[in-house]
Amino acid sequence: MRMGAPDTGEPIMESTGTARANFVRSGTIAGVVSALIFTIVHQIFISDIWFSVPVMLIAGALCGLSLGWSYGILVNVPTLKNWLAYNLVYVAMFGLLGAVSVAAFEPITTVAVLIEANELPNELIGKALPLIVVFTFAAAAVVTALFRRRSAFSPVLLTSVALVLTLGLNVSIIGLVSLPSGSLFLVIELFGLVLALGAVFAMAFAAWSESG
Repeated sequence: MRMGAPDTGEPIMESTGTARANFVRSGTIAGVVSALIFTIVHQIFISDIWFSVPVMLIAGALCGLSLGWSYGILVNVPTLKNWLAYNLVYVAMFGLLGAVSVAAFEPITTVAVLIEANELPNELIGKALPLIVVFTFAAAAVVTALFRRRSAFSPVLLTSVALVLTLGLNVSIIGLVSLPSGSLFLVIELFGLVLALGAVFAMAFAAWSESG
């Protein structure tokens, strides 16, 4: 697959069954690689999450597989440009999810309480559930509209579900958490990690697809 070729608008390679199988394979491998790098960075600079490596790798593989699979269905002419655009749309949507959460919710807890609890904030996720559901469907609708492929809505929706369950839950509850000015770096850190994860995944996928 010549993902690195110039995007001239002319076909580089038709997205055939063989090509789609390559996207799934490349996406899965890139997802595992990016999840591992994410875990290492988090371990070194933020907190100890090495114990969760197996779960992180499975989540990375699932998201990578979903992104590669839906991309292969969504586009007929795979290029580096539209692959990066596909990933960037999801990253931007997560930023929008955080902004909507802040606008829609009033804080009901603090960062200190969440850190002390050291567990999944099920109560907050429950309160944010309507927003999570609407966002998941809206993200799929936006992606299929941007790529002008409404018939790919179901695969893109499944991809959105995978991404929201693995990355979007923490973003969706930002508005429910009181963030003193000294804690704003945590939000910046969160989105920085999401952006870095997306960048590593996108480039790893492109490199593996090129070599395959």
